[in-house]
Amino acid sequence: MNMAMTMNRRDFLKASAAVGGGMMLEFCFPVAARAAGGQAAPTEVNAWGVIHPDDRVVVRIARSEMGQGIYTALAQLVAEELECDWAKVSAEFASPNEHFRRNRVWGSMSTGGSMGVRASQDYVRRAGAAARAMLVDAAAARWQVPAAECSVDKGVVIHAASGRRLRYGELVAEAARLQPPAPAEVKLRDPKDWKIAGRSVHRLDISDKVLGKPVFATDVALPGMLHASIAQCPVFGGKLKRLDSAAVLKLRGVKKVVSADDGEWVAVIADSWWRANEALKKLHIEWDEGEYAKASDGTIDAMLREGLSDNRLPQARKLGDPVAALAGAARVIEAEYRSPYLNHATMEPMTCTAWFRNDGTLEIWTSTQDGEASMHAAAQVSGLPLAKIEVHKMMLGGGFGRRGAPQDFVRQGVAIARAMPGTPVKLMWSRAEDMQHGFYRPASIVRMKAGLDEQGKLVAMQTRIACPSILKVLMPGMMSKEGIDFTAVRSFNDMPYQIPHQQVDYAARNGHVPVGFWRAPGQQNSFYRECFVDELASAAGRDPLEFRLALLKPGDKNRLVLEAVAKAAAWGKPAMPAAGARVGRGLAIADGFGSYTAMVADVAVNPKGEVKVLKIVVAIDSGHVVNPDTCRAQAESNVIYGLGPVLYQENTVKNGRIAESNFNEFQLPDITEMPQVEVVLAPTHDFWGGHGEPAILPLAPAICNAIFAATGKRIRSLPLKHHDLRRT
Repeated sequence: MNMAMTMNRRDFLKASAAVGGGMMLEFCFPVAARAAGGQAAPTEVNAWGVIHPDDRVVVRIARSEMGQGIYTALAQLVAEELECDWAKVSAEFASPNEHFRRNRVWGSMSTGGSMGVRASQDYVRRAGAAARAMLVDAAAARWQVPAAECSVDKGVVIHAASGRRLRYGELVAEAARLQPPAPAEVKLRDPKDWKIAGRSVHRLDISDKVLGKPVFATDVALPGMLHASIAQCPVFGGKLKRLDSAAVLKLRGVKKVVSADDGEWVAVIADSWWRANEALKKLHIEWDEGEYAKASDGTIDAMLREGLSDNRLPQARKLGDPVAALAGAARVIEAEYRSPYLNHATMEPMTCTAWFRNDGTLEIWTSTQDGEASMHAAAQVSGLPLAKIEVHKMMLGGGFGRRGAPQDFVRQGVAIARAMPGTPVKLMWSRAEDMQHGFYRPASIVRMKAGLDEQGKLVAMQTRIACPSILKVLMPGMMSKEGIDFTAVRSFNDMPYQIPHQQVDYAARNGHVPVGFWRAPGQQNSFYRECFVDELASAAGRDPLEFRLALLKPGDKNRLVLEAVAKAAAWGKPAMPAAGARVGRGLAIADGFGSYTAMVADVAVNPKGEVKVLKIVVAIDSGHVVNPDTCRAQAESNVIYGLGPVLYQENTVKNGRIAESNFNEFQLPDITEMPQVEVVLAPTHDFWGGHGEPAILPLAPAICNAIFAATGKRIRSLPLKHHDLRRT
């Protein structure tokens, strides 16, 4: 967190153990807006920024920073329109409490779905432009000249006719007293004239992260703080049956044992997390595991297959008459694909520090993807009005959707701290709790049937999807009235391929395993669709690139990125060589999260059947690009994050519970497995897309299609560790 405090993280951790409640105020809004050491105070021009007398600009960021670069990108957009000096720009997180008090002045605080830039770019740019106009008006009024005669250069207002110049720091107090222009009245800069946005400027968070300065939720240390470790019923939906805490309460450092009102969890509070966790292991807990104690991968498979067999399923898409078209097709191809549950596996486990202050307020410190949602969750548990709750947003040690909608860790943290009024309590999950009590990417099974005519043209396609609904769990109001979850049917119900006869049926089958938004929700559908399209191209005797191009309209952005990646990867030439291994190239396209993506993968399979991804070339059209370097880094991040589920990651269910408990059972890719990645940014500059998730969409199908090219074996389920790819 780029706070206006001079202390680094180590200093903060030391100081916070030695000082009183005043330390806490340093987290409250607005951090950078307060004067330090007797210096003149900065002035707020509008909600999005303050300017210091020495021209330093602090931009307020409403979204959460989890490594994706939003902290910098939004600051770039504000600074671009403000026309200030980027070297003097810093940022701070906007306060959720202040957000509430000021009638949600910062818009959405939710950070997910690759929405950070594309959903807020217009109003943050207009905020910067409005501030610039007010500063120019202030200078013009002082000089008694028309504002139209003034220009701005790096935070200096210039009146060329008289040669007069005034810095923003000299004008800000007068500007703040002016009536701001209406958003529709301000003129935004043409992207072709950008000087700060659109460039790979230095990220505001990187240097501090290298030096260990930012405070993550696990770093928070407050005076007199206690620690809590939690145990939840191993079987989802189970409840506490019996608890004997007498012996544990006698252990050194243990302060209290707390259980949830609904019996879903038990926590131990102690003077250190290690003591709390060790005491938790010694608790005598008896769980009522409920009706799902016998659930397994087998029963979940049966549940999904029942859905596929249901003849009363709602239709997510219907074009033409696919039944008749398939009956008249020269050739019909059918395939079934599947994928498992997946944990988000964030490096930082779920953590929340809560403090019921003696003045009747509640303060929260947590790594959250939505500070506003965290505040509402705290209000629901505490019973306090929103005005009395503050959420301090820490940097995130990984989010990927886990720290967004659920907010279970905040509810638990507040409930536990409620048992210790007047004392801050930090709840931190163990790695096993984090692995076995997530909101998982849904498991799913998809059946596809397609018809080719005598010329090998794709004329019809039917798709049946059986998949748990994320919306049913987290946002039931967003389900369609027919029972369609758009995250479960994406890539099929909005398919860009021009197929005259289509039908997509959806079976929402949830079971007891909680599901949630996992990086690029619904991305497994891209795997199914693009691998099946390769199967169709093979059946038609066509090159995979040629086959796809024939199905895409001229000018379609999917077609444009496909052509861009084919050119960059030199499609048609052999894959990268690998000594003693079979090599192949695979292709895939996918659009989603506001952007269009195409990918070529070069893969090697050695005699033992081990897969090595050699190279990834990915082309992305996001319309506009705010920070090219960050966008390339996001694509690389998508590749390494998505590689684990392709190679070996899965979560399995045994006796009603998730079997995997740590990274020895849920392996993460290491640096030796990272392929060479070439990113082609191909913006068409006519819309706003995202970069946090799109590049993960075509990854699995591109790799699996490359494996087919290398071995002749089709991959219809993941992870690859279950497939024998040895030469036969």
